[in-house]
Amino acid sequence: MSLLDGLNEMQQEAVKATDGPVLIIAGAGSGKTRALTHRVAYLIQEKNVRPWNILAVTFTNKAAGEMKERIAKLLVGEPELPTVGTFHSICAQILRRHIHQLGFENQFVIYDANDQVVLMKEIMKDHHIDEKQLNPKAVLGAISQAKNQLMGADDYALHAHNPFTEKVGQLYKPYQRRLAKNQALDFDDLILKTVELFEKFPDLLDHYQERYLYISVDEYQDTNHAQYTLVKMLAAKYRNLCVIGDPDQSIYSWRGANMQNILDFEKDYPEALVIKLEQNYRSTALILEAAHSVIARNTHRKEKKLWTEREGGEKLKVWHSRDERDEAYKVAETILKHVRQQDAPDYREFAVLYRTNAQSRVLEEAFMRFGIPYKIVGGVKFYLRKEIKDIIAYLRVIQNPHDSVSLLRIINTPARKIGPKAIEQVQSQAVLSDVSFFTALERQTDSKAMTAFSTLIRHFRDLSEEFAVAGLIKHVISESGYRDMLVADQSPEGEARLQNIQELISVADKYEALEPRISLATFLEEISLISDLDQLEDGPNSATLMTLHSAKGLEFSVVFITGLEEGIFPHSRALFEPHELEEERRLMYVGITRAMNHLYLLYAKQRMLFGEFKQNAPSQFLLDLPEDLVEGNAPAPSIAGFGSRVFGGPVDPYGTDSGPRFVPDVDFVPDDPENRPIPMEDDAGFDIPELHDGDRVFHKTFGEGVVIQIAGGMVTVAFKMVGIKKLSLSIAPLRKL
Repeated sequence: MSLLDGLNEMQQEAVKATDGPVLIIAGAGSGKTRALTHRVAYLIQEKNVRPWNILAVTFTNKAAGEMKERIAKLLVGEPELPTVGTFHSICAQILRRHIHQLGFENQFVIYDANDQVVLMKEIMKDHHIDEKQLNPKAVLGAISQAKNQLMGADDYALHAHNPFTEKVGQLYKPYQRRLAKNQALDFDDLILKTVELFEKFPDLLDHYQERYLYISVDEYQDTNHAQYTLVKMLAAKYRNLCVIGDPDQSIYSWRGANMQNILDFEKDYPEALVIKLEQNYRSTALILEAAHSVIARNTHRKEKKLWTEREGGEKLKVWHSRDERDEAYKVAETILKHVRQQDAPDYREFAVLYRTNAQSRVLEEAFMRFGIPYKIVGGVKFYLRKEIKDIIAYLRVIQNPHDSVSLLRIINTPARKIGPKAIEQVQSQAVLSDVSFFTALERQTDSKAMTAFSTLIRHFRDLSEEFAVAGLIKHVISESGYRDMLVADQSPEGEARLQNIQELISVADKYEALEPRISLATFLEEISLISDLDQLEDGPNSATLMTLHSAKGLEFSVVFITGLEEGIFPHSRALFEPHELEEERRLMYVGITRAMNHLYLLYAKQRMLFGEFKQNAPSQFLLDLPEDLVEGNAPAPSIAGFGSRVFGGPVDPYGTDSGPRFVPDVDFVPDDPENRPIPMEDDAGFDIPELHDGDRVFHKTFGEGVVIQIAGGMVTVAFKMVGIKKLSLSIAPLRKL
């Protein structure tokens, strides 16, 4: 069977383009992973390239795992597979072998975000900087951005231009020194230090250039400057670089991604072959047409238009709601309506997308009221739970006792009668002697508790030579007293925590076949590299709630995009910045192209968000939609622009040549039996005189308005002229219209 079987013409061209630089512009749902994996297999089977000489890089462990599995299936019988992994995991592998050349031990630990915050707070305390005045997370964010630009502490301090960056410049260097003392790297260091290695040791770079003769990079539009530099260095000698991605799905500039990397690929490699994958295998023709009508408004892009053999499809539903509760109820009732049409309920087909995490709360309430099972992507993850981080901290200290952040986390967990003053004394001794906290701890002879603790750590280090990581965890929770602490809790929470640790042991079981020390190191490294999306499993039969950013790369039969209002989506900060507005439009494009069969777009007249009511115009992205692609709103554009009745007159941002566009009618409520009023509860049992949520009322001073909440004898009304007012029902001069 040929590796080209089942591929369309452009996919076949991508597979066969093996030599020299290749740019594959792959639209959403165009089978890019299929093309990329077949290309790797083609290099081995047809071009006789050794797997050892092939490197494939992507962004999440989940994507890397899927790619490995696909390649393995295509190369049945091959004794060796190519190197496939994330930027961070591949750099970690390189550093494990060579970082000693930069003065680090090869058994370094990788600090996650929480570890970094703990460390930064310590440094700020040493520098007498109040964390209430300067947010440690903001400092770490600035340092991360600097590292993504390959900017070291000295350069950053040199270019500091305001009080905040000056403070960051003051903290950057001691942060790096403390990391080095702890034999630790943060995520950004993994790439930064690898680039530093290659710059300082050209022979080492040449070694990896000779090893990785053929390089593929997935999601190239999401690379930052450091990743771009790393790839360019590795590919410089032979230029057999294939990058694949979609500028229209570049939505991560806030974390350092530079879309210009993919747009400028042909400048970096003038001889590059450019291939466009435009056939979509996911969505209906109408959904693709809607997506194109949105993204085509952007000017900073490479032209392409997705198409599909799936002709037609249902029109997009655009629904107006009174407020966020009404919106959530519409979503919930629509899901139940779809489910009732199925032989067996499959809630996994449904996804609700929103711009900010704060929008999920009211959706959760609605789903609970309607009995819809759901999961949230972006909530507290398994590896961030306290008991899991505690056990992982023990394992990190066992692997590397100089990891002071992890050591301080567990030194009194469970309680060992080691007080803060005693800890401060050891910390002071460590600073004075320029040694790690653990070394200073071992020199401590006055405290029996501290001596017992350091002896315990040494004992666990001896056990790590005998037991693989699963067995080691069992010894740790037993002999440290952690299990007894949870059992003594005697609460459902304590029991749940113990169950979570049991689940961690189950995860660790897969490393049982490795030698003990290797088992521990591999386990710690892999869980350190887990990202949010890696924890999204198929799992239970539940609908998915997630931000639009989290949805990238996924697909669902039925998709709801909520909160489509100016200032929410697009985000308020993007309304006056053209490049940010283009990224918001790309985010909308990503949201639309997650839908396979049904797409619902919802906006509300008013919304409670971040503790205040907002009354915003419908999103301008709704105006991008051709009228013949949507239904569920006014059948004809009876109101120009955003609607004169509420938002102050007609607006046509596209001029008279833009053709018929969909125009939201802000007063329209679908005539649907499912569109029932939201049940309101009277918290104080007050006798509400014939007023209900959604009723139109008139006040002799404030004019016309709409009731949005009734509770505790008070009525909250949104007035057209003066905004939101909260009035007493017993005395407010309201007349129902």
